[in-house]
Amino acid sequence: MNIILLGPPGTGKGTQAQFIKKKYNIPQISTGDLLKNISSTVENKQKNEILEKLKQGKLIKDEIVVNLIQNRIIKLDCKNGFLLDGFPRTLNQANYMKEKKIKINYIIEFWLPTSFIMERIIGRQIHKNSGRIYHKTFYPPKIEGIDDITGEKLITRYDDNKDIILTRIKEYKKFTIPLIKYYLKEQENRNLIYKKIDSRNSINVIQKEIINLLN
Repeated sequence: MNIILLGPPGTGKGTQAQFIKKKYNIPQISTGDLLKNISSTVENKQKNEILEKLKQGKLIKDEIVVNLIQNRIIKLDCKNGFLLDGFPRTLNQANYMKEKKIKINYIIEFWLPTSFIMERIIGRQIHKNSGRIYHKTFYPPKIEGIDDITGEKLITRYDDNKDIILTRIKEYKKFTIPLIKYYLKEQENRNLIYKKIDSRNSINVIQKEIINLLN
């Protein structure tokens, strides 16, 4: 099963990505990681170009990123499928994926009102190495500021503040609404299954919805 997760920050997308990855034994593919650890299948000239752009903080061409994904999903650990979280971000990227015949079976969109997003993100804490997410109010660690499993300190992301969150939500809507329309059309054409999940529900309720969908 090949899955794309959509949703603005604070909707629980990261938590559910971890659940899906473990439950169905499929890798979560990060385009950021792909760019940092460029495969040997990439030609040296293109590799140098990518590394230079990353160093300068410039955007990498959509076609290059999709090629990296294509090279990644042929690996053995993707035999049961893969999970994309945060890509595609734009209609252009989705079209490149279709051109490259990267088949997607499920789109899961996590939805939450902006007021709930703000409440959830302010107070969020993260275990940097594993990506485990806690919240001071809704899902606190057993010991304040400490990861339950490793005993290491939790961090607060620098961008988890009101102004940056509102900007991120605005940017998300700008690029993702056309993407959602595109994938809903793909569902009409029976190319994939699209599921919208209300993230106001509890983690367990959401996980049951996901299991019912993917099973």
